[in-house]
Amino acid sequence: MRLRFLLALCLISMFCLSKAQQTEKIYLSGTGNDQTVNWDFFVTGGMNANKWSTIPVPSNWELQGFGKYNYGFDKDSLRGKEIGFYKHKFTVPSDWKSKKINIVFEGSMTDTEVKINGKLAGSIHEGSFYVFKYDISKLLKSGENLLEVKVAKHSANQSVNEAERKADYWIFGGIYRPVYLEALPKAHIERVQINAQADGLLEVNLLATNGADKVGIQLYDANGNAFGEKIETAIKKQIRLQREFVNPKLWSTEFPNLYTAKFTLYKGDQPLHEISKKVGFRTVEVKERDGVYINGVKMKFKGVNRHSFYPKSGRTTSKAISIADVKLMKEMNMNAVRMAHYPPDGHFLDVCDSLGLFVMDELAGWHGNYNTKTGTKLLAEMMENDENHPSIVFWANGNEGGHNRELDHLFAEQDIQKRPLIHPWEVFGGFETTHYRDYNYGIGNYDHGHNILMPTEFLHGMWDGGHGAGLEDYWKAMWSNPLSAGGFLWDFADQGVVRTDKNGMIDTQGNLGPDGIVGPYHEKEGSFYTIKEVWSPIFFEHREIANGFDGSFSIENRYAFTNINQCTFTWTLASFNSTDRVETSGKITAPNIKPFEKGVLKVDLPENFKTYDVLNIMAKSPNGETIFTWSFSIKRPNEVIGNELVKNLKSKLDFKNNTSNYLISANGIEVAIDKTTGLLQKVKNAKGVIPFSNGPILQEGVNNFKNFTHKMDGDTLIISSTFDRKENFNTLQWKIYPSGIVKMQVNYFPAAYFTTFVGMNFSYPETEIKGIEYRGKGPNRVWKNRMKGNEYGIWKKDFNSTATGEAPYIYPEFKGYYSNLYWCEFIGKNNNFKVYTDQEDVFLRLFTPKKSKDTTWDNMNPTFPDGDISFMNGISAIGTKTQKPETTGPMGMKHVFYDFEKEPARALTMSLYFDFSGEK
Repeated sequence: MRLRFLLALCLISMFCLSKAQQTEKIYLSGTGNDQTVNWDFFVTGGMNANKWSTIPVPSNWELQGFGKYNYGFDKDSLRGKEIGFYKHKFTVPSDWKSKKINIVFEGSMTDTEVKINGKLAGSIHEGSFYVFKYDISKLLKSGENLLEVKVAKHSANQSVNEAERKADYWIFGGIYRPVYLEALPKAHIERVQINAQADGLLEVNLLATNGADKVGIQLYDANGNAFGEKIETAIKKQIRLQREFVNPKLWSTEFPNLYTAKFTLYKGDQPLHEISKKVGFRTVEVKERDGVYINGVKMKFKGVNRHSFYPKSGRTTSKAISIADVKLMKEMNMNAVRMAHYPPDGHFLDVCDSLGLFVMDELAGWHGNYNTKTGTKLLAEMMENDENHPSIVFWANGNEGGHNRELDHLFAEQDIQKRPLIHPWEVFGGFETTHYRDYNYGIGNYDHGHNILMPTEFLHGMWDGGHGAGLEDYWKAMWSNPLSAGGFLWDFADQGVVRTDKNGMIDTQGNLGPDGIVGPYHEKEGSFYTIKEVWSPIFFEHREIANGFDGSFSIENRYAFTNINQCTFTWTLASFNSTDRVETSGKITAPNIKPFEKGVLKVDLPENFKTYDVLNIMAKSPNGETIFTWSFSIKRPNEVIGNELVKNLKSKLDFKNNTSNYLISANGIEVAIDKTTGLLQKVKNAKGVIPFSNGPILQEGVNNFKNFTHKMDGDTLIISSTFDRKENFNTLQWKIYPSGIVKMQVNYFPAAYFTTFVGMNFSYPETEIKGIEYRGKGPNRVWKNRMKGNEYGIWKKDFNSTATGEAPYIYPEFKGYYSNLYWCEFIGKNNNFKVYTDQEDVFLRLFTPKKSKDTTWDNMNPTFPDGDISFMNGISAIGTKTQKPETTGPMGMKHVFYDFEKEPARALTMSLYFDFSGEK
C-alpha cells in the first residue's frame, strides 16, 4: 500500500512538473459595471466630499454620488481639482512567492498614483484610457497588504488635459476599468506580436525573459483541433519567426474565423509558461488612389463612431454591453466602428473579433493632443494592449486637429502588421477624411479628386437629424465612386448620463450629447431602420407589383465575401381584413450571385397572390441574422377602399342651406360646410361633436375656392367650387353620400415652383387625441430624405409627445409624417373617426413635433405645415447639426412642380373619404 501511494505521488508530481504554468489573475476590483467590489473612498470636492465612505470599483465617482459632473467644455472643470483617494486590503496566495507579480489597471481617470503597503509602486500614470501596470513583487508581504490609489480627475500634465479633458464629451473621474493582480513565473513570455496574413503566412515577434531555451507554438481551430504542425524554435530574449499555413479560414466581418495560438516556453522538455492569443488570418492593404483592400477585396466601410459609455455608469461598461453594442451595429448592417476618441475596453475589441466588425482604434486627442513624451508612452501602451486584434484595420492619431505628427512614425515602427494610419478630419496618408461636408462638396470635390474618400464623421445625428436622413443620397454617391471607401456616422448612442445630483434625470448636456442612432439605453430611433435598409448587403432594385409581375426581383450582392446562395430567403403574403391579419408563407431558392454582381431573385408565389395585400421578403445572413424585410404593396388604395365605403343605405340625406353654411344630415351624421370658403366647419355623430374642422387649408398653396354650387346626383349631394384660371384655379368638391360618408377632392397648384411641402391642413386639438390606427408604411415617421426602413402594415400607436433625443425616450415617436397612407382611424378621448384615400403616395401628418430644446441650430427642427392634421402630397426634409436639409443631397431639396400657367396645366390632387360614424 505504501509503495502504491508513493508511486501515485510521483505520478502526480511528474504531471504537475510537465504542465506549463499559466498567467494567473486575481481581481481586486470587479470586472465591469455589472460586477463591482467596494473599496474605501474619499474625494476632495463636489458631492459627498471630505469624508471617508465606500465606492464600487470599477466606476466613475460622479455616477456614485461623488464629485461634480463636468462636460468637456465646462471651464470650471479644470479648476475643480477633484482628487479621489482609494484604499483596499488584499492578500496573495502563498504559492505566488516565487513569481513576478504585477498590479494592472485597465483604465483610471486621470493621473494615478499607486502605493503598496505605503510605498510607491512606480511613477504616476498620466492618461485616462490606457492599460498600465507596476511590478509590485518586492512590495508585497505575507498576509494582508494595503493598496492605496490617488486619482486626480484632471492631469498635472497640460497636454493630457488638452487631449482628453477639453473634449466634446463627458469628463469623469475615478478607477473606471478593472484592477487585478497577475502572477507570472520567473521565466515567462512578456509580449507576443502576431501578423497572420490572408495567404497563410504567420509572423510572430516574441519577447521573453531569461531562463528558457525554446518556444513552441500550436494553432487550434474553433473546435479545438490542432491546425498545422507545432512550431518549435530556440529562443533568446527575443525571436522573430515566420511560418506558412495552408488554406486557413480567413477572418472578415462576414466570416470572423478565429484560431487560438498557444505559446509555450520550455527549459529542455520542461514547460515553463503558456499563454494563448486569438489569431485571425487577414490582410489589410491600401492601394494609392484606389482603395482599402481586406483579403484582396476592395472595401466600403459602413461605419459608426462609438463612445465607451453607459448612462448609469459613465465610462464603466461590461462585456455584456460590448456584445449588445456590436450586435446592434451588425443589426444595422454595419461592418465598421471607429473608437471615439480613445481606445476602448479590451472586451469590446474581443467582441469585434468574435462577431466580426472592422475597427479604427484611436489614440486620444480631440482638438488638442499629447506632447511627444507623453504620447509616445501612451501610444506604446495602446499598441501593446490592442495590437493583435484582427478586427483593428486602422489606427487613428487623434481627432479634428488633435494630431501630434511627431508620433506618426511610431505606429508603423511598433505595429508588426503595418496597418494604415488615419488623421481624422484631415487629408493625410492618401485619405480624404473631412468631416460633415455638404453633399455637393462631396460630389464636386470627390468626383474630381485623387485621394481615397472616407469621412471619419458624416451626417451628424443630433436629435432626429442626420444618420438615416440623407444617408440614401450619400450612399448612392459613395457606392458608385471607385475612390470611396465608405465612411463613419456620428454617432452610435445618445450620451445621456444619469445625474445622481438631479434625482436621476438623464442629462445630455443640452444639445451636445443627443447624437445617437439609439438612445442612452439603446432605444431604437427611426434612423436605425433606415440605415438597416440603406446599408443592406443585398440591394433590391425598385420593383412594383402590377400586371405582368412574374415574381422576379433584380438584386445586387453588396457583400464583400458572401455569395447570395449562402443566405436564406422567405416570402410572406399578408391580407388585412377588418378583424385579423391572414398570412401564408414560403421559402425562396437563393440565387448564385457572387459579391458585387447582380442577378435575379425569383419568388414562386401561389396563383391567388393578387388576393393578398402585401408581399414581404425576408433575407437572413449565413449566420442567421435578419438582413432586412422588404415590403411590396399588391393592392393599391383605390382597390382597398372598394364600393362598400360609399354604398347607399336606405337612410335619406337631409340638406339645409342657411346664410353661412351648408348643413347636411345623413345616417346619424351631421356636417356643416362654409358656403363661402368651402371649409369643413363642424362634424357630429351619435356620440357628440368630433373636433375635426377648418379644412382643407392649402399649404403651400392658396385657398381661392370660390362660387360654390350644390346639386343632387341621385341620392348624393355634391358641393363644388367653380374653376377660373386666374381667380379660383384651385377647386374643392364635397360629396356627401346617404351612408354618411363624406368625400373631399381638391385639385390644386402649389404656390411656388420650389416648395418645402404641399398638402392641406385641418384643425384637431392635440388634447383630444389618444392614438391612431392606420394602414400604410410604419411604424416610424419619415422625412423627405429618410423614406426607407418601414414596412406596409396596419399600425396602432398611442399618443406621445416624444422629442427625439430627450427623455422619456419613447419610440417610435407619434408626431410627424407617415408615408403611403391607405386609411387612418383617429382615436379620440370622446369620439373616433376614419379617413381613407383612393390615391397613392399620400402622407399623413400628425401634429407638430416638439422643438428640441437647447439648440442654436434649426436644421433639425424643420418647418411643419400649419394646423394639426394634414394630408400631404409632399413633405419636408430634415437637416443635421451642421447642414441644412438641402445640402444633404437631392432628397433633402425642396419639391419642384410644373408651372400651371404653361400648357398643359398639371394640378395636384388630394382625394379623401371621411367616415364620421365613430364605428370600428
